[in-house]
Amino acid sequence: MNFHIWATSAINIISTHELSSVMTVVACWLVLAIACLVRPHSIRYVARFLFPLGALACVAMSCLAAAILLSGQSPEVATLALGLPDLPFHVRLDALSAFFLMLLGLAGAGISTFAAGYFRSGEGTAPGLLGLQYHVFLASMAVVMLADDAYLFMVAWETMALTSYFLVTSQHRIPEIRRAGFLYLLMAHLGAVCILLSFGVMQGGSWQFTFDAMRNATLTPFWATAAFTLALLGFGAKAGLVPMHVWLPEAHPAAPSPVSAMMSGLMLKTAVYGLLRIAFDLLHVQFWQWGVVLLVLGLFSGLFGAIFAAVQTDMKRLLAYSSIENVGLIFTAIGLSILFAASHMPLYGALALAAALIHALNHSLFKSMLFLATGSVLHATRQRSLGKLGGLIRFMPWVATLALIGTLAIAGLPPLNGFVSEWLLLQAFLSTPQLPHAFVNMLIPLGAAALALTVALAAYVMVKFYGVIFLGQPREASLKEAHDANWLERIGLCWLAVGCVVIGVQPQLALKAAGRATGMLLGQAVAPPPSIWRIAPISSEQASYSGSIFLAVILSVVAITFLAVRLVAHGRVRRTAAWDCGYPWQNSRMQDTAEGFGQPIRHMFDSFFKMERDLPLPTDIRPRYRIHIEDRFWSALYQPVAAVVQRLADAISFLQGGRLAFYLLSSFLTLLALLVLVLWQ
Repeated sequence: MNFHIWATSAINIISTHELSSVMTVVACWLVLAIACLVRPHSIRYVARFLFPLGALACVAMSCLAAAILLSGQSPEVATLALGLPDLPFHVRLDALSAFFLMLLGLAGAGISTFAAGYFRSGEGTAPGLLGLQYHVFLASMAVVMLADDAYLFMVAWETMALTSYFLVTSQHRIPEIRRAGFLYLLMAHLGAVCILLSFGVMQGGSWQFTFDAMRNATLTPFWATAAFTLALLGFGAKAGLVPMHVWLPEAHPAAPSPVSAMMSGLMLKTAVYGLLRIAFDLLHVQFWQWGVVLLVLGLFSGLFGAIFAAVQTDMKRLLAYSSIENVGLIFTAIGLSILFAASHMPLYGALALAAALIHALNHSLFKSMLFLATGSVLHATRQRSLGKLGGLIRFMPWVATLALIGTLAIAGLPPLNGFVSEWLLLQAFLSTPQLPHAFVNMLIPLGAAALALTVALAAYVMVKFYGVIFLGQPREASLKEAHDANWLERIGLCWLAVGCVVIGVQPQLALKAAGRATGMLLGQAVAPPPSIWRIAPISSEQASYSGSIFLAVILSVVAITFLAVRLVAHGRVRRTAAWDCGYPWQNSRMQDTAEGFGQPIRHMFDSFFKMERDLPLPTDIRPRYRIHIEDRFWSALYQPVAAVVQRLADAISFLQGGRLAFYLLSSFLTLLALLVLVLWQ
């Protein structure tokens, strides 16, 4: 109650109730962040007490946002008593921000509960500092989704980047982690510069940086395209869109598993939110060429991420490349939506946009769950390499069962949530022949084929991920000492698993929530479901899907099979040794490895990889074949750019000569040049 009174008095609310409640939850996260410093070295106080409170705040945020979406009320705005004298902070709560706040709360509740049981002393950073950074990270993401001016947006965006950097580098004494953190921070700031320039273009010369001013600005097609391009570069860098993806497979393995889940499940979605806010809200026009660019980048990113995930031998790097694949699918759906919107086909645009929103929600759930499952495996085995795992389903049944739900969901199998969004995206692709662009219609079948290949490869990757870690025999003797997740970790995983099942069985709920956002952005919601049992996003004559009926059929088949076996074959089973192909010495070395799973993909898509092979010599007593796979973008793009920057830095290094008189003269000449420039204009 005190927090509610404080928030209400601190905010000049134009419309009070829901927005003040949401801001109260944000204030709670900030209070919890400060409370972590009271006893910074007590893991019991920080992790076991404050993190569960943060999880409850996440539940409250998701409930508030869901209630706003279901009620369909008009946007609420507020001016905060913070900021600069002529630049106060503005906040806005509408259907788009409510959808992403719901996403933040749903996934954040499971991650925070898991983190309460996961974090221990010896993580490299004091528990209190981890808790401070963690809860400020949560609050900053929420403020990004609430910001209604460029000033507050950039402050929250940079706060999000800095806190996530410190979380990534928790084990900062390890050189590889420091390098991964530096790369992440560099890409984050390059993206932030592009976003800031995009806002500068969108203000249209008015020098008013509120989003309302940008909505009312009149931009020529050239400047609108410039603003969109800058936004795509800035948010694409944060989302991990190829070729700006290089930080993602480095930062995720370096971060603690709950932080990896936060970054992949939640932080990447702030980039999706930002692009949607600019493309559909602040820029009130869309051009079909924007959709083509997004479509190409999204499909290539999806295929690229799936191919690279298939050849990984580190379980967290595998999931990181899988995130690139899923981000590609989301951007593909956004590109289709822009194509339809620019062609004056709002219903199909709403369908594609709903697919993007629901896939963002789904990805936040199943990818967070898989990253958390790898955290449990890492704590139980001290192993991250797939080549040293296996057979953990016997020793970690809880984690294995819940990870199976996440694996089936991310593979896009019904009746789980991953199938729903991919099915909606497929329906959007099937509607593209109605586009009035012959060039686009000629290329769309290639895009549909690339989408099908990406989804199939993603399922292949998940078979590798789950099979190598949990099935078969342990590849190391120490794995037999592995222990299952503790009760807090199990609750966090169960929360996310329930979300995957509920959205898969009752996709009407997610479709209705996404429909509020599409209605705000495009003036058109997807067609309402004809019944509580199935959805028909365009019309029931074209396509419909029922997760609940699908689940009922599966359960019925399982029950009938079980009863038939019990009635017909019970007591007649003869147990004997498995057929060993004439080779009785079966052990863990005889089962397929992570390298073996990836070998066909490596051969088929050889041109994607930069490979170095280390072949054994005939004289080696223990011959071993090693292969090192690198991303071609490193050598083709980033290393040349880094070399040019280094040469430029060396060329102007004389400016840092250590002489105060020279520094003063340089400052004076710079001020003089700026004065001449201003007077000349």
